[in-house]
Amino acid sequence: MTDTIDPDIVAALKIAFCYMPKAIEVNRYEYGDRYQKVISDIDRVREVLLGLGIDPDEVYAEINPDEDSSSCY
Repeated sequence: MTDTIDPDIVAALKIAFCYMPKAIEVNRYEYGDRYQKVISDIDRVREVLLGLGIDPDEVYAEINPDEDSSSCY
């Protein structure tokens, strides 16, 4: 499915996903009453990546191959 979407858009989505907080890090203390919306937004981006055939857990390593971490999540 990624071949029907502009590769620059897919790359931008991957980059943005790497800068998003991890869902496990989102809590009421840090994000206030909007913490559930933040978690929902993170889940939505993960679902879009999965729908494009992209494993969200592998995006960070793909975007940042020189770093030690092997996963965004």
